[in-house]
Amino acid sequence: MPFAEITGHEQSIALLQAAWRHGRLAHAYLFYGETSIGKLMTAVKLAQALNCEQPVQTDAQDSCGRCRSCLQIAARTHPDYFVIEPDREAATPQIKIEQVREIEQHFVYRPLLGERKICLIDDADRLTIGAANALLKTLEEPPGDSLFILVTSRLHALPITIRSRCQALRFTTPARTQVEAALILKRELPPADARFLAVFADGRIGAALTMTVADVRTRQQECLALVKPESLMSSATILSTAESLAKTDRGEETLAWLARWIRDLVIILVEGDHDQILHLDQLPDLRRYAQRADTDALLTLLTDIERTQQQATRHLNVQMALETTFLRLREALGLIPAGAVT
Repeated sequence: MPFAEITGHEQSIALLQAAWRHGRLAHAYLFYGETSIGKLMTAVKLAQALNCEQPVQTDAQDSCGRCRSCLQIAARTHPDYFVIEPDREAATPQIKIEQVREIEQHFVYRPLLGERKICLIDDADRLTIGAANALLKTLEEPPGDSLFILVTSRLHALPITIRSRCQALRFTTPARTQVEAALILKRELPPADARFLAVFADGRIGAALTMTVADVRTRQQECLALVKPESLMSSATILSTAESLAKTDRGEETLAWLARWIRDLVIILVEGDHDQILHLDQLPDLRRYAQRADTDALLTLLTDIERTQQQATRHLNVQMALETTFLRLREALGLIPAGAVT
């Protein structure tokens, strides 16, 4: 059963199935939550279930996943199923008014094959003002045999007028154990690698399923090399490293890795749950660092890094951010006295 292929989101799926079973499906839904956690996949599975030619005959409303309709919806070729999304290749991805106008023309007519016409709008927060206004008119007076499913990871960026016309369903990040199990089952990964990717992806199942273990492990080793005492002792080495990383456009990624490593070290220092540690295979090294580290200084640095990451779209000076982070980190690790110059 296709809904069973989704990792997590049992409550949201159960609500949708119950509404369908009792004839109370809304004319428009808004699926919102973190990126890459299964919102889009759930929307596609719902579209398949509603127009399936051989639905599963159980109390749980679901599709077969194999009939002509299900396969056409998966391939986006079904005549009653439409997908609107921004141009991913554009400098500023947007959903334009022309895309919404085209859908309006299709929804004037009754469904050709299925029970209803379905429009899935991915990254709905990318609607231009004109596109949002055009969509609003359709949502206010929707055809009786239509369904709109809007998907967004940035609820605040979607106009309140659009949000108020949809029934909102919040999707939460699946449990890490669920993500691990899915990785072991679907990708046949060893448990250690499945755990590593699940923790690294923060439960974002979509991201975890597409990551290459070798690539992520390589990035991990590169980060670990940056926090070795010999890498942090020399100010000249720090400045050179920061400049090199900034020039290769890997500065923001490096900041993210440093934040994860510092967070792991803080967990050790405060005797937190080791199950939350990403670099669990580096536990002996983390404990050695913890012997001299300043917990308060690391917590302050971690907060500042996270604040810097939030400002990444505002002309962030990545090189300076890296330089500052490395210099503060070596002090917090007790490698040199505070304020010393080397």
